[in-house]
Amino acid sequence: MLVIAEFVVNNKTYSATKVSLFMANYGRELRMGANIRKKRRVEKATKFAERMKKMQEEVEAILRKAHKEMKRQADRGRKEVEE
Repeated sequence: MLVIAEFVVNNKTYSATKVSLFMANYGRELRMGANIRKKRRVEKATKFAERMKKMQEEVEAILRKAHKEMKRQADRGRKEVEE
């Protein structure tokens, strides 16, 4: 059951980032039952590295924006305290 739970978590598209954890980490969608005999083009390593860097920068920017918004919302209800 743990393997299934891991698959679900890694394959879920998160509302904050609009991508799955697998996509953010590996640059492709997670698939079940891959066809290993299917021929497909292999991406150049430099192009893959550039695409991954861009994706990670985008995810980082989205998470920073979400963090600022969460802090703003949390600070609305906070009150100053005496030391």
